[in-house]
Amino acid sequence: MSLLEVTGLRAGYGGRDVLHGLDMQVDAGQVVVVLGANGAGKTTTMRALAGLISHRGDVTIDGAPLGRRPDEIVRQGVSLVPQGRGTLDISVLDNLRVGAAVRKDSVDEDIERWITTFPALGRRANQRAGTLSGGEQQMLAVARALMSRPRLLLCDEPSLGLAPIVVQELFATLADINRTDGTALLIVEQNAELAMDIADTVYLLEVGTIAAEGPVERFREDDTVRGAYLGY
Repeated sequence: MSLLEVTGLRAGYGGRDVLHGLDMQVDAGQVVVVLGANGAGKTTTMRALAGLISHRGDVTIDGAPLGRRPDEIVRQGVSLVPQGRGTLDISVLDNLRVGAAVRKDSVDEDIERWITTFPALGRRANQRAGTLSGGEQQMLAVARALMSRPRLLLCDEPSLGLAPIVVQELFATLADINRTDGTALLIVEQNAELAMDIADTVYLLEVGTIAAEGPVERFREDDTVRGAYLGY
């Protein structure tokens, strides 16, 4: 049984569907990347799975229906790193505590882990998030999402607006989290080549439908996909 199973997902805005019956799955510990042009529906997919917009269709986590509210979904082990970071303009430490709001146990160990993993956050622990650089805010967004100890981390365009060296460091950290913790990753990413370096499976989204899917190797060998999405 897949960790995340999506069947016939439909969602949109203002009564108009952007997604037209998506089917996809993410197995436990797997890294899945979703590729597609602007407007294909990638962010809508992530927002629907995170409970930020309503959806139709069947979505399950470990065989149980996925909740409809963001807090329910986080309690089921699914956490989102939103596009545009979405950090709160409170201190770094308070952002991390917000990320652990559904937990009832002590979160001190996790805070220490993530400010060690992302040393810039440790140096700026008491600064307001709005004073951080773009890269530091993205690190904080990832760390905050991980504070709930998710089994599945949704990452919506994590490289957007970041310097190449920061992007490389961020993806190396995501790959390490996947290896060491077994956290499954579902990544929507404009830097297709970098995302595919850590992925097992690729879905190609076109105008709200799945145009192709398969292992990374298949997409690397497909001349049309390479030309359109990988730039070579």
